[in-house]
Amino acid sequence: MDPDSVKSTLSNLAFGNVIAAAARDYQKELLDKEKAQASSSNDEVDLDELMDDPELEKLHADRIAALKKEAEKRQVLQMKGHGEYREIGEGDFLAEVTGSEKAICHFYHKEFYRCKIMDKHLKALAPKHIGTKFIKLDAENAPFFVTKLGIKTLPCVIIFRKGIAIDRLVGFQDLGGKDDFTTKTLEVLLVKKGIISEKKENEDDEEDEYQENRHRTVRCSVDPDSDSD
Repeated sequence: MDPDSVKSTLSNLAFGNVIAAAARDYQKELLDKEKAQASSSNDEVDLDELMDDPELEKLHADRIAALKKEAEKRQVLQMKGHGEYREIGEGDFLAEVTGSEKAICHFYHKEFYRCKIMDKHLKALAPKHIGTKFIKLDAENAPFFVTKLGIKTLPCVIIFRKGIAIDRLVGFQDLGGKDDFTTKTLEVLLVKKGIISEKKENEDDEEDEYQENRHRTVRCSVDPDSDSD
């Protein structure tokens, strides 16, 4: 056989193999694209089905209702003076401690350093534990209740439940007896005494979550293409 003819035949075969390989690769690429498109289409269908799932819609509605109820409860408590550390007068004392289920009243003296330390910690706790009312009363200006409650040492923090004094903190004796106790130490002690609840990690975000869901609902209910004025 002519050497040139053999070389030409081999060259043609090699070229044919390259073309065949390229054709296979191209076919494989087309199949992969079709599979990807089919998968994407299935994902969209599944997502649509999830969005229309009545059980999920009910769970979402129940969550919004629970958050709304909690927000309304917080609003009622805030109207009663919860959520902040306030000073009251002797004439307001009975109404304040009987007007809430749980209340903490700090009897203090404005010149006592340890009273100022207690003030600092109670002020930090009040907004975190809105279910309990935090108030303070100048002992010098409330002689009747100081005598009635048998207060002899300041600071004196008296714990009330439904208007009844159930416990008290006298000085810092339950807080290690030193001035450098932390707000957390006082918080843990008050939790043990049952006047505040242990704070859940996500509790601070619930009000924000309700407000965000509320705003989202309002935005969704407004049609941007509406012609109404």
